[in-house]
Amino acid sequence: MEHAQERAASYGPDGPVPRPENTRIALELLVHGVGGTTPQDMLDDPRTVRITGDDTAAMFRRADDVDAEDRPDDHQGRPVPEAYVWCNLTSGNSARALWLLLLPFMVVNLAHWMRPTTEGRQRTVRLYGLLVRLAGLTLTVLLVAAACEVALDLAAWQCAGTPTCAERHSWLGFLSPVVSDGGWWSRPGRRLALAAVVPAALTGLLWYLSRRTWSAYESQQPMSHEPEPDEDFGRTSLGRPGFWYGRRLVARLRAAHTAAGLLTVAAAVGSAAARFDRRAGGPVPLDVLGRLLEAAIVVGAVVVIWVVCRRGRSEHRLDRKLDDRLVRGLPLAALALLTFALVYAGWERPGWQSEGRLPGDTTFGAIAFLQGLLVIVLAVVAHVLHRTRPDPRAAMRGLGGPAVAMLACALGGVMSGGVSQRVSDWLDGTGASIAGPPVLLTWQASVIPPLLVVLVLLFGLLAWRAWLLRRSELGAVELDYAGEPRDRARTRRIASTRAMATLTDRAPLVVAVTSTATLLLGAGALAGALVSDKTPSEAADGAYAFVHGAAETAQALGSWLIGVGFILFVTWGRRAYKDASARRTIGILWDVGTFWPRAAHPFAPPCYAERAVPDLTWRMATWTRAKEGRRLVISGHSQGSVLAAAAVWQLRPSDRRRVALLTYGSPLERLYGRWFPAYFGPAALAALHSEVDCWRNVHRLTDPIGGPVRLPGECGPAVDREALKDPMAYGRTVDHPLPAPILGHSDYQADPAFAEERERLLARLRPEVPAPRPGPDC
Repeated sequence: MEHAQERAASYGPDGPVPRPENTRIALELLVHGVGGTTPQDMLDDPRTVRITGDDTAAMFRRADDVDAEDRPDDHQGRPVPEAYVWCNLTSGNSARALWLLLLPFMVVNLAHWMRPTTEGRQRTVRLYGLLVRLAGLTLTVLLVAAACEVALDLAAWQCAGTPTCAERHSWLGFLSPVVSDGGWWSRPGRRLALAAVVPAALTGLLWYLSRRTWSAYESQQPMSHEPEPDEDFGRTSLGRPGFWYGRRLVARLRAAHTAAGLLTVAAAVGSAAARFDRRAGGPVPLDVLGRLLEAAIVVGAVVVIWVVCRRGRSEHRLDRKLDDRLVRGLPLAALALLTFALVYAGWERPGWQSEGRLPGDTTFGAIAFLQGLLVIVLAVVAHVLHRTRPDPRAAMRGLGGPAVAMLACALGGVMSGGVSQRVSDWLDGTGASIAGPPVLLTWQASVIPPLLVVLVLLFGLLAWRAWLLRRSELGAVELDYAGEPRDRARTRRIASTRAMATLTDRAPLVVAVTSTATLLLGAGALAGALVSDKTPSEAADGAYAFVHGAAETAQALGSWLIGVGFILFVTWGRRAYKDASARRTIGILWDVGTFWPRAAHPFAPPCYAERAVPDLTWRMATWTRAKEGRRLVISGHSQGSVLAAAAVWQLRPSDRRRVALLTYGSPLERLYGRWFPAYFGPAALAALHSEVDCWRNVHRLTDPIGGPVRLPGECGPAVDREALKDPMAYGRTVDHPLPAPILGHSDYQADPAFAEERERLLARLRPEVPAPRPGPDC
């Protein structure tokens, strides 16, 4: 097989490939894809040596190739393979399994980068980014408010204030007026002040994780260079000097979101005491302090919103500065205000008793309404941007960003409601001792069953369409393997794999239906919560009884589903903490979701590309500039092809012309081009093709992730190779005496076409300074 591949490597589709004379040493930089791998597997050698990098991400070579630069004659006719291993950036240790809790923040951050392609309209573009940042801010407030609901309302206010509930949970006994016989901590305000430590600690933990992960993953400064005369950033922002270094924006958003979380806790504690002080006969000094506290919280909220709205990312230059002291001191000011609220709430107030629930319905209702309004306005802005430069391949006609933002808000609502409902059931036991969580959270649980019905119907439709496509693929498979003995089972298996691979292209439909149904059902839940206080006598008894019964059934079923989902969520996280294989699976999620910098939410999981892209850029630049005539092929599989393209964009135009790009199993157009058209759209990919020496893309019809680049015009045939056969052999042959497997997204190197395309790229790169590009026959 090895000799067969060597023979195949010397021939292209048009015949023998001429080898350049006096070829100097060439480098093949391999970049793996999602899930990660080992340098031994990438280099096909058990003896590998790390030549640069650290335990997080590094470059490896075979032990025999460590000193390849000193022995160029030994590498004539073949490149020196070098593997870049970055899997530890996303799935390296067990602690990262806890990042599942940050899923809504990651999803809303993706919405920022899904902006449609546009021409001009810079103010509209800035408005789009502002709306996504505001949506991210509401998610932070929602998370902290849910923690306040659990700790302050359910535990300290309701359960500790109810003798039967407090007796059932001994750890709350010292907070109960009855169990503790009127102890010091049994006063309502003091109970709330003590319970406020939980949401405040959660906010502090998010601040710490954001700061720590930025220092560990995203603090690598990209290679800076002066713009060259022919350098143009108009087609994509990925080549801008400051794109992969968002220190200033992350620090600003981290300060604002931390302050917002602390202010939310201060409002939850202080407003309960202020309402009691405003009653007739209340102590005047405390009433004045309460009003001052509420006014200060409002002022703090206005400052937080102003900081979030102030400015977006600085990409045109490498911004190493931080904001002024006002922004950096915002969390400390909010912490001081929270301390004042705790002292104020803990003051002695005779006659104050905890009854019912804290007014969380207003808070959660306002958050839900604001999130829905932001999503609707964001959809309008995205539609305006898409109309200026329509892209027929863009997901959901440019509305992918608003749809994903809606899903992020829905995830936050489900997680908040699920935690509140589970804690309430755990504390309540019999279900009759405490009032439970706010009505809105219960109504939000009722939308889950109808949403699941919609999704089941949608998946049924997709399955039916896949079955129809499988039938049509049966004939195509027989044509692709003409002359082979027919095996109906083998043909059906190949056709089924091809049909299932096309389901990736249906993802926009799934997201569109899910987000639209979530928005409509969420509006219905909000309306239901507003009218839920009405009694049957105030409405038509027949219709009301039917709707009321259906709503109660849906609420009970939805609450149960939330509980099951939350348990599965926690179980998955615990399993990933102990099981390396499960941790690798979770790492795949982050490989796709955390490629983009944190531009909308500072508490999202860290961006690994802010470390990986500078690594690759530095390596390519130092190699091509070390000696004149050095050649380089960067070879990226799956997500590695996205990193490779982003790194090539960061090079100077003169350096890009010394680089050839080989992508296989690449989602550059199929996923990134459709979902992130402003950065990977047709114009950006065409510009990349025109700026590198050559680019070849290899894909399979059985691959559910990778696909063709689909460049418009005459560039297309020069990039995409005809889809590889998969399996490589239909039946048993001399070269494949055992049945060949259906490879799908993996093992592209096993196909001789891979070595063939690599050799064609190496043959094009001459040791001299590259001449002007020839025609489209790359």
